[in-house]
Amino acid sequence: MLLGAATLVTLATAIVLGLAAPLDLNQGSLVRLMFVHVPSAWLSYLAYGGTGLFGLLYLIRRQRRWDRLALASAEIGVLFTVVTIVGGMLWAKPTWGVYWVWDARLTTTALSLVVYGGYLLIRTLIDDPERRARVSAVVGIVGTLYVPVNYMAVEWWRGVHQTQTLKLLGKMRFDAAPIYGWVLLVAVIAFTFLYLYLLRVRAVLAAREEAREERELMEDLRGQNSALGAARG
Repeated sequence: MLLGAATLVTLATAIVLGLAAPLDLNQGSLVRLMFVHVPSAWLSYLAYGGTGLFGLLYLIRRQRRWDRLALASAEIGVLFTVVTIVGGMLWAKPTWGVYWVWDARLTTTALSLVVYGGYLLIRTLIDDPERRARVSAVVGIVGTLYVPVNYMAVEWWRGVHQTQTLKLLGKMRFDAAPIYGWVLLVAVIAFTFLYLYLLRVRAVLAAREEAREERELMEDLRGQNSALGAARG
C-alpha cells in the first residue's frame, strides 16, 4: 500500500513538473518527451540489471522466489524497452525526419528485445522448474552485458543519436538545461518506484502461477498412480 502510494504521488508530481517545464528553444514542446523517454530507458536498465542479479541470487541460494523476481524483472524490462523505443520514434520523426535509423544505440536497444524475448521464450520451453530456473538465470546474467554496451554505444559508435544526457564516466555532467535536470530526477525516482511496485505485483502473481502449476503436477501424478494401481489390480 505504501509503495503504491509513493509510486502514484511521484508519478503525479513528475507529470505536473513535466507539463510546467519551459519549452526548449529549438524543440519546443517536443522536449517533454524526454521526461518519459529517459526514465523509461533507465527503468529498462534497472529491470535488466535486476534480472541478472536475481538470477545470480537464485544460483547461489537455490530459492525459487529469486527466480520469480528474475522473471518479473525481465517482463518489466521488455515492456519498458518497448515504451523507450516508441517514445524515441515519436521524438525522432520531427527531429531526424524518420522514425527509425539503424544507429548503434537504437540497434542495441532493439537487440535487447531479442535477448530478453529469448529469455522469456526459454522459460516456456522447459517444463522442469529447477532446470528452467538455472538456464534462465545464466541467460539473464549474460544479458546484463546489454546495459553498459547500450549506454556506451553513442560513445563507441558515433551515429545520429545524441550522446548521454547524463554522463557518468569521467567528469560527470548533465547536457541539458538545469531545470530539465530537476524534472528528470523526479521522473527517474517516480519510475524507480514504479519498477519496484510492478516487480512486487508481478512476483506475487508468479508465485500463484507456480503454486497452481505444482498442484496440477501433483494431480497428474496422483492420477497416473491411480491408473497404474487399477491396471495392476
